[in-house]
Amino acid sequence: MITDATGVPLATTLTGGNRNDVTQLIPLVEAIPLIRGRRGRPRHRPRYLLADRAYDHDIYRRKLTARQITPIIARRGTPHGSGLGTQRWPVERTIGWLHQFRRLRTRWERRADIHQAFLSLACSIICLRKLKGSF
Repeated sequence: MITDATGVPLATTLTGGNRNDVTQLIPLVEAIPLIRGRRGRPRHRPRYLLADRAYDHDIYRRKLTARQITPIIARRGTPHGSGLGTQRWPVERTIGWLHQFRRLRTRWERRADIHQAFLSLACSIICLRKLKGSF
């Protein structure tokens, strides 16, 4: 899952439980819709991508840089305390919000398309709740 700074989900993908997360990084980045902001041409990609040590591979750093995304990823083998945890908490909070939906906390669906539909519906409800507070 990729979220913005407020915790609103930008893109989600559904994979098997035995898949390595880092292999799904580029397809997840490609799934991000256009980002609107200032006047002019909308950005197709975010400026930065924050991730934990599990995503620390030079191949994926180069792939993100080629897409003009600055990777902010903690290096493996370095001591903790890089400060990324203070910036990554919106993602963890959004995952907590998704776990409030009972059907997502424990996967009861056998078919992936039904589970993806419930995931998309839950993300829509989260976005609606965030937008409702801004009016």
